[in-house]
Amino acid sequence: MTRQILVTAALPYANGPLHIGHLLEHIQTDIWVRYQRLAGNRCTWVWADDAHGTPIMLKAQAEGISPEALIERVKASHEADIADFLLTPDVFHTTHSEENKELAELIYNRLNEAGHIVKRTIKQLYDEQESMFLPDRYVKGECPNCGNADQYGDNCEICSATYDATELKNPISQVSGKAPVMKDSEQYFFALSQFGDMLKKWTTSGTLQTEVANKLKEWLDSGLQDWDISRNAPYFGFEIPNAPGKYFYVWLDAPIGYIAAHKHLGDKNGFDFMDTWKPDSDHEVYHFIGKDIANFHCLFWPAMLENAGFRKPSGVFCHGFLTVDGAKMSKSRGTSITARTWLDHMSPEYLRYYYAAKLSSSVTDLNLNLEDFVTRVNSDLVGKVVNIASRCAGFITKKFDGQLSEQYPTQLQAHYDQMISAQQVISDYYEQREFGKAMREIMLLAEHANTYINDAEPWVKIKQEGEQQTVQDICTVGLNYFRIIMTFLSPVLPELAKKTEDFLNTTLTLEALQQPLVNHGIKAYKPMMMRVEEKQVQAVLDATMAEDAANKAAAGTATSDTSLEPIMDTIDIDDFAKLDFRIAKIVDAQPVEGADKLLQLTLDIGLEQRNVFAGIKSAYEPADLIGRHTVMIANLKPRKMRFGLSEGMVLAAGPGGSELFVLSPDDGATPGMRVK
Repeated sequence: MTRQILVTAALPYANGPLHIGHLLEHIQTDIWVRYQRLAGNRCTWVWADDAHGTPIMLKAQAEGISPEALIERVKASHEADIADFLLTPDVFHTTHSEENKELAELIYNRLNEAGHIVKRTIKQLYDEQESMFLPDRYVKGECPNCGNADQYGDNCEICSATYDATELKNPISQVSGKAPVMKDSEQYFFALSQFGDMLKKWTTSGTLQTEVANKLKEWLDSGLQDWDISRNAPYFGFEIPNAPGKYFYVWLDAPIGYIAAHKHLGDKNGFDFMDTWKPDSDHEVYHFIGKDIANFHCLFWPAMLENAGFRKPSGVFCHGFLTVDGAKMSKSRGTSITARTWLDHMSPEYLRYYYAAKLSSSVTDLNLNLEDFVTRVNSDLVGKVVNIASRCAGFITKKFDGQLSEQYPTQLQAHYDQMISAQQVISDYYEQREFGKAMREIMLLAEHANTYINDAEPWVKIKQEGEQQTVQDICTVGLNYFRIIMTFLSPVLPELAKKTEDFLNTTLTLEALQQPLVNHGIKAYKPMMMRVEEKQVQAVLDATMAEDAANKAAAGTATSDTSLEPIMDTIDIDDFAKLDFRIAKIVDAQPVEGADKLLQLTLDIGLEQRNVFAGIKSAYEPADLIGRHTVMIANLKPRKMRFGLSEGMVLAAGPGGSELFVLSPDDGATPGMRVK
């Protein structure tokens, strides 16, 4: 029986370009959707931009345009990136739509009529200079749990604690830079606390990954709090019915955007979206999201759906975060790479395959190791897969007029059957989102195919009398192996799959694999995939750093001058002004094996961490440095040492040896603060 499946991916925020962190989820979703379609299931992917909230409003104001103009421009760029990264949503809509407004009001009114919406007067942070209440993400301060500075008003990026913005210590408005005041405000709450028992049952029903269910259990066991779903004007979003000056919090209407996008598609194509969303629907609904938004999708969202007459999702699939070369993505290091910058220099299929090779069904973070990326793509895709076709095609086109053998070699039929029998294991891995395991199985098939060709030696036999048919058979077998492998890889490498279909003059389907391709004409072989070069990777990093420098310059801030070289002669005040001195917190310090004077320091400078090698080993025990604040030159050109990359310089003074003192700032300094 054909399964009816609806899939969503988390909505990209409509205030900036897609980057490779977003693409981890987008590619994961696309591979799963393409596999379901390959397997013969009816799988629909609905998607949209998340187009509401204060950040969009403020960015539009800064650019001197309307929020509508901003989100329209960003949506166009997202759609271009989606197409060029070979992603296949059935619709890409926007949460700023009539469908979403209608559904958000419908769901809110149903919740309100059922008594699940309550009004309360609460204290909120208010920016007196800007005359506005501050959304969580527009206030920063010290985490009330661990004390780390420069944390947002909803959660701490250091200890992962969640809290209300009013709990921050020493809060600062990110709009005006001033300390906000407390002010009374009447707000609307969804009575989430009423649904703890239902959510305990649902979150442990197998709908969620075990790790996610266990994490949510902490929330449920401590008792759910009612959820503030309103925001004060000014706010870009939908006004709450019968509540002038109050707007739906973006996290209320954003997930409703899934349903709205589906309704938009249904209205366009003539089907009723409620066939999927009614409580007794036999359709399947799955959300692909990052682990950081699990609470919204696995607590707030199902409670809203349950009590508004809609069905809950069949499953919520969470993935981990992306790191690049083991560190958080950083614009100044060139690793916060936009989708478009990647596309300017490299094929999207390189990244699609690398992500697939690393992805699993867990919420473990995934690391994009750029050296491993180059090696794996070249070894697997070029050296193993495409190599099969290139080794066999020339003999078929030049010696046999492009015709495969009339019959498949009888003695090799069992080997063919064994190859296609891998379909069950590979399909199970795709279904379970164990893409890395699926790629390993497929590469084993590619190794088997290459071993067969190596042992058969068609390049030797073609020169021997009476071996022409043998050579045609060898190459027919090799190209059939290639066809099997590319069919299994088609959800990951759709562009290469299309080239394969054109080359083999056939369609790649699982059903077609039941019979070998024989007595069949193929086209002349053309190179299908080139090796990725290290210089391409470096070009991506360089372009990203250049974009960052240009953006900072346009914003009127100091750029990260990566061309700065050690200065040997005297300098004037203008040269000195180029140095970007920053407060850094030493979060780790370790001795460097094989170095008498060096310590390896991990420095927190606010938005990112840096690795720095400092010649202060003679003066300090590493443990004594951890937790201290110091001053570093943040825009010094990174220096590649035999121990690793040093990304800056800490400032120290003294005659040397044990009499060397790392500079310490005054009390109250926070990581990332510029020293002037």
